[in-house]
Amino acid sequence: MKRLLVGVVGVLVLVGAGLGAMYMVGVRDDAAPLVYSAAAGDPPDARVERGRYLARLGNCAACHTVAGGQTYAGGTAIPTAFGTLYGPNISSDPEHGIGSWTEDDFWQALHNGKAPDGTLLYPAFPFTEYTRMPRDDADALFAFLRTVPASDQASRPHDLPFPYDQRVLLAFWRALYFKAGTLASDTTQSLQWNRGRYLVEGPGHCAACHTARNSLGASVGGAPLAGAMIDGLGWYAPPLTGDTATGLGQWSHADIAALLTTGVSSRGAAAGPMVEVVAGSTQYLSTGDADAIAHYLKSLPAGASASKGARPSQATMDIGAQRYRQYCVQCHQANGEGSGTAWPPLAGNLSVTAPSPINAIRVVLDGGYAPSTAANPRPHGMPPYGQMLNDNDIAALTTYIRNSWGNEASAVTSLEVKRARGQ
Repeated sequence: MKRLLVGVVGVLVLVGAGLGAMYMVGVRDDAAPLVYSAAAGDPPDARVERGRYLARLGNCAACHTVAGGQTYAGGTAIPTAFGTLYGPNISSDPEHGIGSWTEDDFWQALHNGKAPDGTLLYPAFPFTEYTRMPRDDADALFAFLRTVPASDQASRPHDLPFPYDQRVLLAFWRALYFKAGTLASDTTQSLQWNRGRYLVEGPGHCAACHTARNSLGASVGGAPLAGAMIDGLGWYAPPLTGDTATGLGQWSHADIAALLTTGVSSRGAAAGPMVEVVAGSTQYLSTGDADAIAHYLKSLPAGASASKGARPSQATMDIGAQRYRQYCVQCHQANGEGSGTAWPPLAGNLSVTAPSPINAIRVVLDGGYAPSTAANPRPHGMPPYGQMLNDNDIAALTTYIRNSWGNEASAVTSLEVKRARGQ
């Protein structure tokens, strides 16, 4: 019995030591020396403008501005599988915002994922990507936020059930999935490629939507930008890889840059959450940066091919073809090629051929508009058909467009349509 107790105690000591070591890894800061670029010496006005540009690249307003509220005053709900988080006030208010923060405090948040007092931040704030930003970019962003009018709106507490409300557990998550560090240039690649990678992997944090997450909410590192369901929103972010069926393999550099800056292209139009991203963020990309992102994304190889799932029956295709002729052919044409950028093509469309049919279902159900941008201020819209067509009709229609004109994807069931109606 005594030996058993000794053994149990020994195991507990080892486990405790292991957890303690893991905790220390999770709370430590990046020890690498800071590196500033030549832009660190920008005049104050130029630095503020560079920060304003970076804030748009990062789409900071999306999480820190509630609809109809003061800019950057916080309050936006961020639904996750673990509960609802709320974007905090990051205006210049010294009590409720970040007006009392220093540049070092702001760097601590972006680079190390910690509040000024050392409190660990939830990774819904994408410090996992922002850590790649150099110090001078972080300082420029902070300089801009210091110019944002103060708001005395208190940050709303997160609504997280136990145990996710226990911030101490974030240390163990960080030990497993987070390593602070700026993004080093790849000397084997061009300046344009490196700029594009930085924008995609850093301030643009594209992986937040386009990379799958595991059960603990961490991005799956083995398949970056390979497409994923967007947590809590009921939309699918398609792959940004070179896959010709479901990714950007058939897109040109110009197609990618056009979608980012105008919301429409010859290959498809922005829909769902991407509408807000284009409207609030990517439409403001400089021509050089839009081209750099396109250049980098076009360099990504195709990932593993997803299973095409169940094949549709001929009866389903026949019903879908009939509904297509009734409701869709006038705009999208009999060959599925659409008409210019006003009515995007369905043949080879990423949202149509995606492994998940949810985007196609949602657009048929709810309709929608591409974003209104400076280059395309009055986009054409699509009417909703959710009240006009039943679940079986919509399932047949979306199955038809997913398997016509060279498209090849899984059949859609009426149950999938029913679930989409309830989201």
